[in-house]
Amino acid sequence: MLDKISMETPVVAAFDLDGTITDGGSVFHWLEEIGGRVHTYAHATRLAVPLTVGAIRSGKWADGAKERLFHALLSGRSETEVREASAKFGLHHLAEKGRPYVLERVKWHVAQGHDVVIVSASPQLYVDAIRDHLGISAGLGTRLGVDARGLLTGTYLGKNCRGTEKMRRLSEWIASQNYSMPPTIYAYGNSRGDRRLLKGSTYGFNLGKLGKLGALRHYPTLEN
Repeated sequence: MLDKISMETPVVAAFDLDGTITDGGSVFHWLEEIGGRVHTYAHATRLAVPLTVGAIRSGKWADGAKERLFHALLSGRSETEVREASAKFGLHHLAEKGRPYVLERVKWHVAQGHDVVIVSASPQLYVDAIRDHLGISAGLGTRLGVDARGLLTGTYLGKNCRGTEKMRRLSEWIASQNYSMPPTIYAYGNSRGDRRLLKGSTYGFNLGKLGKLGALRHYPTLEN
């Protein structure tokens, strides 16, 4: 594919995080780290119905259920302290759950001089740490509200970075780079939350473990 791209054409490689760069989800484990396992499971149990509906129906139901759990566990906590703990969690998660062949793909894009961007529904608080560790151009995660006292509100700042919001955030970031021409976009995802991202890219890749049975079955896979 690259031989079809002019050397002057900018290239952006957008990677989802959970299930793409890393195995499995990270958000619930992050909440356990921040809020404590007992409290996290207690609040998750109370919100079992909306969380289950959100998992099945996705969209606004998933966004709302996730935000309610965030509010229960994060509201009133120091953003600085949570950010520090989140950075440690993010790096540990990457070390433990990173998918080697996908990380090699990230490194390959970096070596080619491409702008690599993580676009994830995971909290910005640890997407930032993973971005810095990988030495990539940007990390676009779900941003959390902070009040004037520096305390987390437990609500989103903007929208949950999934679905349509992923492509919107990536497009916004691309516009901020003032490229001389529209970039070629490579996108890598694993689930239905990444469909809009892959659809809006030049080349989309399915990194889901369900392969031809998954939501991204119409996209090519990478050899691993």
